[in-house]
Parts: sequence; structure tokens; C-alpha cells
Amino acid sequence: MAQFRSYEEENITYWTKRTPGYSGVNRDELLSRQRIIWSSLLSERIHSRYPDRCPEEISVLDIGAGPGFFSIILAEKGYAVTAVDYTESMLAAARQNAGVLAEKITFLQMNAEALSFPDNCFDVIVSRNLTWNLHNPETAYRQWNRVLKPDGLLLNFDANWYSYLHDENARCGHLKDRANIRQTGVGDETAGTDVAAMEAIALQAPLSRIRRPAWDMEVLGGLGMCPAADEKIWEQVWTYEERVNNASTPMFLVTAVKNNLGA
Repeated sequence: MAQFRSYEEENITYWTKRTPGYSGVNRDELLSRQRIIWSSLLSERIHSRYPDRCPEEISVLDIGAGPGFFSIILAEKGYAVTAVDYTESMLAAARQNAGVLAEKITFLQMNAEALSFPDNCFDVIVSRNLTWNLHNPETAYRQWNRVLKPDGLLLNFDANWYSYLHDENARCGHLKDRANIRQTGVGDETAGTDVAAMEAIALQAPLSRIRRPAWDMEVLGGLGMCPAADEKIWEQVWTYEERVNNASTPMFLVTAVKNNLGA
């Protein structure tokens, strides 16, 4: 009989195997206009929150940093960046991708649902394509709120990834996306990945069953934060290839500000 593995173990195994390919995607982003697009968007959002502070005075936590795309472009802007990921191989790839900027980034292996930082220590938290994959996303949001400073800013980019495993309308949209990939001839983002393994993990992920960002707004509001959602953010940041691959699962941005009374 096969040995039982926890959800976390399956996740680590999958993303460890996925690291080389995912790191390659990040390197391509760093060499393309995406570097400028994302860098401008993040720095504008942060500056609007802290207009009178220089980047060096603003501490940023990149949760689920993966191969380091957000951490690298934020460190390049001068922010004091800490990058955390649950997978050791991802952090190793992030250090390598950062090059000379690696010395300006603090890399730590850590569970997004059990951060070991003290309360109220970061000005900004950023994350991309992580929350959907968490086993206890509500616990994660409580942790993120805890480590943010009062009046701190959360920027969480995500989508309803793998909702097609539970919803018939989403499944039809997913199949249409796959057909459009073939018709347009754009690169298939799933090429070379173990789709079956990822779907097996996604079937256990609670947010695969929930329409977002309404859920995020409710949870963050319940924590006393002031949340907002931008469901059109994909129009600013996605390439043509991303739009074709993921038309039925558009990226959204959840922003939230921690109340100034603390957690």
C-alpha cells in the first residue's frame, strides 16, 4: 500500500519538481517588458500608500516568492525585501535569478500559513498566484495581517485557478481556453508540467471550490482590514499569451490595509 503523504508534502514534492520550468518562466519575465510593467505597477501602489518615504525605508515581504520575480524587481527599486517560500529549491532558484541583487534580499524558507516573524514588522506584503494553493488560506490571511504593521498594505494577485475541477461553467471555459491555444498557436503554459499531479493537489485546495475575490474580501474584512478588489488588473499585466491561456480565469488583485489599532 502506498504511503500516505500530507497535502503539504505533496505540494513541496510538486513544486520542487516544477522549479526548473517555473524559474525559466521568471527569467523570461525578467528579460521582457513584464519586468517594467510589474515593477511600475507595484512601485506605484506602494508609493501611493507611502508617498513621503523612500524605498529603502519600506520593508516588503514577498510570500510564496517562488523563483523570485517580485523580490528581484522590488529589490531593484530599492525596497528592503524579504522573500519567503515553502520550497527550498524555489529559494535557491530565486537567489540565482537575483544575481547581484541577491545580497539585497533576505531569503527564508517558511510556511505562508505559519510565519515566524514577530507582530507588526512589515510595511507591505506582496504575493502572486499563491493563495489558491494553500491548505488553510484563512489562517494564512490571519498570519499576514499579524505581521503587517498598522496601516500596512497587502497586495495579493491571484485567480480562480482550477475552479474547472468543481464547476461545470468553469470547465467549459477551460476547454475553450485549451481550444484557443491550439487555434492561435501561442505557447501552452502547461507544456512540460505534470497537470495530473497539480490537479490532484488542486482537488484538495479549498479555494478551488470558492469564487473569488468575494471570499477574500469577506475574510479580510472580518480581520478588521479595509479590503478592495480589482478584477481587471489582468488587463494591465498579462501578455497576449497569458490572456489566451487563461481567458476563463482572469487575474484579480486584492488589496487590504491593516487597521491602525493593530491585529
